[in-house]
Amino acid sequence: MNDFNSEGSGENEWEDRGELAWNEFDWERYLREQDATIQRYVGFYEAFRDHPDRIDAVADQMGWDRPEAGDDSEADEDSAALDEADEFIEEDEIYTLHKNPVFIATKAIYLGLRSPWERTASDADPVPRSLALSFLASLHRGEENAVHAVHALDFGDFAMAISLFKRALGAINESLSFLDEPATERHPALRPFRANALPRLFDLREIWLRVINECRQELNRPIDEES
Repeated sequence: MNDFNSEGSGENEWEDRGELAWNEFDWERYLREQDATIQRYVGFYEAFRDHPDRIDAVADQMGWDRPEAGDDSEADEDSAALDEADEFIEEDEIYTLHKNPVFIATKAIYLGLRSPWERTASDADPVPRSLALSFLASLHRGEENAVHAVHALDFGDFAMAISLFKRALGAINESLSFLDEPATERHPALRPFRANALPRLFDLREIWLRVINECRQELNRPIDEES
């Protein structure tokens, strides 16, 4: 992507690692490190939340390279990024879905939506239970489909990734519909949450649309370029 390297480590990643002798403690430590990476993203996102290009600014802070602005070969570089995901992974590290930048950004931004919503829905002046549960379900559907889409990216199935990201975008539209102006007029408790949520929902949409665009570029590449 312009800001995210969407593909994983390649088909033979695990075979190239040889014998993997990690126990439960090793994997727990690994997962905690990946949780910390999501929290890092959350911290950068909060620091840049008023920045007009916060997606790119946060990606830069995370160390996710992107093409220089104005480069005529930007489209080619975007496609090459899909084939060179290992540049984000040290040779002695294990790659899992948790290291994928699109996964990290998606999980972090959804965390910034879900936690404030749980507080809003349980406040002294709560929103109706039906609205609280419906909105939370829409967040879950969006996040789940996006995670499945990143799985498809890691397996190199760009067509499936597009379909799953489109489902995730449908869930974003559903989430937005719960926060429209009539809803805030009926339920004033929504107003502060809405101000916090809208930029995040639009940022998720922007990230996924970038990934979809790159997937389509990959699918449209002539076969002889892939050899």
